[in-house]
Amino acid sequence: MERSRWSHRLLSGGTEPDPRFTLANERTFLAWIRTSLAVLAGGVAVEAFASEIFPLEIRKVLSISLLLLAMFISSTACFRWLTIERAMRHQGPLPFPLLIPILSIGGTLVTLVLIAFVALRN
Repeated sequence: MERSRWSHRLLSGGTEPDPRFTLANERTFLAWIRTSLAVLAGGVAVEAFASEIFPLEIRKVLSISLLLLAMFISSTACFRWLTIERAMRHQGPLPFPLLIPILSIGGTLVTLVLIAFVALRN
């Protein structure tokens, strides 16, 4: 069965990879989406339920940071899936996982804000 022109254009041709690799790539994409949804829920939870714990300014910074991180993870997951699929189709090297260090740094920054708040709290 022939792929649509849109799929062919998006995937940049190449040869069809082993379905197991494509399915593994999709599972990884879904894991990133699941992570994004968890971070999104954390951002909503901080804003909705932490009013007695954090002052408004800290709550806003934490919540917006988590929401932006969730947005970044979900959008980057799509591009990562596509670049890996293209690399497999052209038997090229897999791309550097830029998402991983950025996610680690983002999580670290949010955690540092929390630690600073707890340490400075009376």
